[in-house]
Amino acid sequence: MLKPQDIEIEQIYVPTARRKTLNGDKVDSLAEDILENGFRTPIQVRQGKGRFVLVEGLHRLEAMRALGETTIESLLVSARKA
Repeated sequence: MLKPQDIEIEQIYVPTARRKTLNGDKVDSLAEDILENGFRTPIQVRQGKGRFVLVEGLHRLEAMRALGETTIESLLVSARKA
């Protein structure tokens, strides 16, 4: 089983195609939920060239960024580029 680790948000690259799916209302809603209930589900990233690449969890990532957090709980997975 993978162990979550805290990763600097600024070290996570979001591919352009994934960024196009961003929904601001969903980010706001998630940010409110995180404030009320805490952050519960780690995002998934893979190792890239000198950085981490987001695999899953764009809205959670952006909600944490909106809340002013500098790190996010993440699972490092092995994944090929989509």
